[in-house]
Amino acid sequence: MAVELFNDGKHIVHAFYDLVDDSPGGAVQCNQFLVVDNGHGALIDPGGNMTYTGLLMDMQKYFSSKDLDYILASHPDPDIIASVNKWFVASHCKVMISALWTRFVPHFTTGKDVSDRILGIPDQGAVIRLGECNLIALPAHFMHAEGNFQFYDPVARILFSGDLGTSLVPHEQAAEPVTDFHGHLRYMEAFHRRYIVSRKVCRFWANMVRQLDIDQIVPQHGSRFVGKQAVADFIAWVEGVECGVDLMTQNNYQLPR
Repeated sequence: MAVELFNDGKHIVHAFYDLVDDSPGGAVQCNQFLVVDNGHGALIDPGGNMTYTGLLMDMQKYFSSKDLDYILASHPDPDIIASVNKWFVASHCKVMISALWTRFVPHFTTGKDVSDRILGIPDQGAVIRLGECNLIALPAHFMHAEGNFQFYDPVARILFSGDLGTSLVPHEQAAEPVTDFHGHLRYMEAFHRRYIVSRKVCRFWANMVRQLDIDQIVPQHGSRFVGKQAVADFIAWVEGVECGVDLMTQNNYQLPR
């Protein structure tokens, strides 16, 4: 079932939190997003094959898949974009992804030449026209992929942050916004320590996004941060998190015994 994040009558943002069965031993919980502006639509990180049917059926209630303009992919992991071939069949959409990863996308397809439907985002990011609004692809490299982007919606004032902000919360909690930031840290810390490459890029990211007017930060896994205070708390935490190569020592690089 879709959760409405924004709706002014012309611009609509929906999130889908419950399309993955994340029972023990199953797949990791992940979120999918639909942005519609004046009859044009984009899916952000639509997921793999297990999310496709549910997402297709749910989104039809609000927007026809045949009118889909874009799939916006933060990076090329299977839980982000493994269903891309089905979306190519169901719509006329084009995929936008880091230019580093454009030649990896066809590995999720049947082998037909789809190069004209894959658009590479340059490292510095891009402005993406959707209907009567502009979405912004923001550099988020090494958070966690080498070529990685977040997507900012200036109409809804939502930052879709990809894996940054991931929380491994109970399934039923994912659709609820964070209400206790410090209590929520236990769901985020281990993931960020392992999957985000370094504190250096975290500081650069914080400096960049503080220039934006953000009402919500919405990750691809787990709960979202809603309100100026929650957004500020999250950015401040990211800026100071010790992670990735900062934590590596020679003990992590030894011959197995």
